Amino acid sequence: MEPGTDDERRTPSETAVPPALRLDGLLDELQEQVKRVRSARDRVHTLLDAVLAIGSDLELDVVLRRIVESATQLVDCRYGALGVLGDEGTIKQFITVGIDDETIARIGHYPRGEGLLGLLVRDPHTLRLEVLADHPDSVGFPAGHPPMTTFLGTPVQVRGQVFGNLYLTDKNGGRLFDEDDEAMLRTLGAAAGVAIDNARLYDEARRRQRWLAASSELTRTLLSGADPADVLDTFTATVRELSDADVVLLAVPVGDAGDLVVETAHGHGAESLRGLALPAGSGLAGKVFESGEPLVCDALSDDARSGPIRSAGPRLGSAFLVPLGTPERMRGVLLVANREGGGVFPDAAIGMIDGFAGHAGLALEIAEHRREAEQLLVLNDRDRIARDLHDLAIQRLFASGLSLQSVLHQVADRPQAAERVRRVVADLDDTIKVVRSTIYALRESDQAEAAGLRSRLVAQVGRATESLGFAPALRMSGLLDTAVPAEHADHLLAVLREALSNAARHAGATAVDVSVEAADELLRLRVADDGGGIPAGTTRRSGLDNIRARAESLGGRCTVGSGDPSGTVVDWSVPLPSAAD
Repeated sequence: MEPGTDDERRTPSETAVPPALRLDGLLDELQEQVKRVRSARDRVHTLLDAVLAIGSDLELDVVLRRIVESATQLVDCRYGALGVLGDEGTIKQFITVGIDDETIARIGHYPRGEGLLGLLVRDPHTLRLEVLADHPDSVGFPAGHPPMTTFLGTPVQVRGQVFGNLYLTDKNGGRLFDEDDEAMLRTLGAAAGVAIDNARLYDEARRRQRWLAASSELTRTLLSGADPADVLDTFTATVRELSDADVVLLAVPVGDAGDLVVETAHGHGAESLRGLALPAGSGLAGKVFESGEPLVCDALSDDARSGPIRSAGPRLGSAFLVPLGTPERMRGVLLVANREGGGVFPDAAIGMIDGFAGHAGLALEIAEHRREAEQLLVLNDRDRIARDLHDLAIQRLFASGLSLQSVLHQVADRPQAAERVRRVVADLDDTIKVVRSTIYALRESDQAEAAGLRSRLVAQVGRATESLGFAPALRMSGLLDTAVPAEHADHLLAVLREALSNAARHAGATAVDVSVEAADELLRLRVADDGGGIPAGTTRRSGLDNIRARAESLGGRCTVGSGDPSGTVVDWSVPLPSAAD
C-alpha cells in the first residue's frame, strides 16, 4: 500500500473499534432520542388532559382548584398553590394542593403577597429557582410551614389582566425544574386564563339571573301591599342566599340623630345581632349611610369602626356594606359578612348586591308613594262622607227635632205624650252630637306621631356615653314603638336612666350591655355591666327601690344581682296591657 492512504491515517483506537459496536452506539442514541420524543409526547398528552380537566367545569371555585391540581401533576411536583389577586394587588384568595388542613391551620393566615410571592405580583413573569431561599426577595416561611426548596411560578392572565399567580415547589425525586416544565406551566397558565374567564362569565350570568328573579319578586311583593318589615326580612334572607355569605344584616335609621338599629339579620349568630344599636359618627355603617357609597372591610371584627358588632356576635372577617335606598332618601345599610377565616367576596358579587340594594330602595320608594296615594284616596273619601253627614244627616235630624218641638204645645194637655216627645228630641240632640264627633274624627288630619320608644332609647343611651366614657351596647327587639303604652315607656326610660347612672357613678365599669325587648306580652329591660358590683355594706339604695317600685306599680318585678364573672345585672320586666287584662 502506498504511504498516505486512509488506512495509514486512522488512529489505533479507530481501527480497533469494530463496525458492529459503532452501530450499537448509534442505535443507543436513536433509542434515547425516541425516549425523549415519547416523553415529550406523553407530556403533551398530559398537558392536553390538564387543559381538558380545567375547562370541563364552569364553577369558578372548582376550576381554580383543578388548575392547581393539574399544574402539580403536569410538572410532577409535591406542592402547588394559586394566589388570586385583589383590587389593590394583594393576594385575596390562596388555594393550595399538597398541604393538609391541619398544616394549613397551623400556618395561619394565607400569604398576603410579600416576599418572593410578592415579586411575581409586582413583576408578572415566569420565575424558576433551584433554591428559593437563596433569592434576595425570599423572607422565609412562617412557623409550621413545611420546608420547600425548588420553585417555579408563572402569572395567570385573564383578558390581558393578571388574575393571579401559580406557584409550584419541590419537584418529585429531588430533581430541578427545567425549561420544559417552565414551557408547560406557561401553556397551562394561558389555558387557565381562558377557563377562569369562562367560569366567571358563567357565574356572573347565573348570579344575574338569580338577581333579576329576586328583584322581580321583591317588586311584586311590595306593590301587592305586603308589610314592608316582612319584605325587608325576606330581602335580607335573599341577599344571604345570593352572596353565599355567613351573616347578613340590615340596619335602619332611628330618630333624627342618624343612629342605626339592626332591624333584621340572617345567618350565623343572627339572634345576637338583631336590635343592636349602631351609633352615628365614624362607624362603618354610619359612614356608608351618610355617604351613600359601598365600603369593603377585610377583617370586620378587628376594625374598631365596626362598633358594637365586634363584641355582639361571632367573629367576622371579610365583609362589605352597601347603602339601601336612593340618593335622595337613604333607608338603611346592608352589611354582608363571612366568619373569620372565611372566603373573600368577589367584586362581581359586591357589585350585584349593591345593585340589588339600589333596586330594593327604589321599589320601597315606589311602594311608599303608592301607599300614600291610597291613603289620600281614603282621606278624600272621609271628607266626602263628612260632608254628606253634615249636609244631609245633621240637617234632617235638626229638621226632625224642630218638627217635634213644634207639636209639644199641641199635646200639652197630655203629659205622657209630651214627655215622650221631649225624650225623642233629647235623643236627637245626642245623636247630632255623636254625628258631629264622627265628622270631626273623619276630618282630623293624621299628625306625625311623637318620637317612638326606639328613638328615645337610643337618645337615652347616647346621653349616658359622656358620663360612662364609652358607648353602651344597645339591643332592641319587638314592637317597641307600637305595642308599648306611653306610661310603660316613661317608666322604662326612667329605669334605664337610673341603671346607667348607677353604672357610671358606682360600678367603675368598662362595658355596659343594654337589652330592651317587647315579646310574649311582656316588656323587659336588662342592663348588665362589668364593674365591681354593689359594694358590701351598702345601705342607701333609694335608686334601686325606685326601680322596683316602678315595676310593681305596673304589675311587674325587678331583680338586681351580680353578673358573671363580675358586675351588676338589673332585670326589670312588666306585663303589657293585653297580658294584664
